[in-house]
Amino acid sequence: MNNDLHDFEQFMKRREDAARAYVNGDAEPVSRISTQISPATFFHPNGDYEQGAEQVSSRYVRDAEHFESGGDSRLEVLQMAASDGIAYWVGFQRATARLKGKPEAVPMSLRITEVFRREGDEWKLVHRHADSLASE
Repeated sequence: MNNDLHDFEQFMKRREDAARAYVNGDAEPVSRISTQISPATFFHPNGDYEQGAEQVSSRYVRDAEHFESGGDSRLEVLQMAASDGIAYWVGFQRATARLKGKPEAVPMSLRITEVFRREGDEWKLVHRHADSLASE
């Protein structure tokens, strides 16, 4: 196993923790793993997108404000790879989220593709594509 892949597999534990914090309204862990250097993109589950590191980071923060504590998230990785400072994973994000103003928790199942690049000693999220998973 190459060093990038081993390191990325370890990093994915932090990524999953960041996803869990996010569905509890805390965008800070996602902000820490996201690039602050363009290019960066986010293809939102509602069909729109953001481009540019500052715009993407701002969107993550705004979107996290819709969640309240009491949610949970897990990532199901179908594939991942890392080499030469680029990494990706594809799979599913299964979450139960408490949305502000909603009395009941809302289940969410998303198809996810995320791309990361090495910036110094850190993996940084540079692209996220999330959309709803069709009924299984």
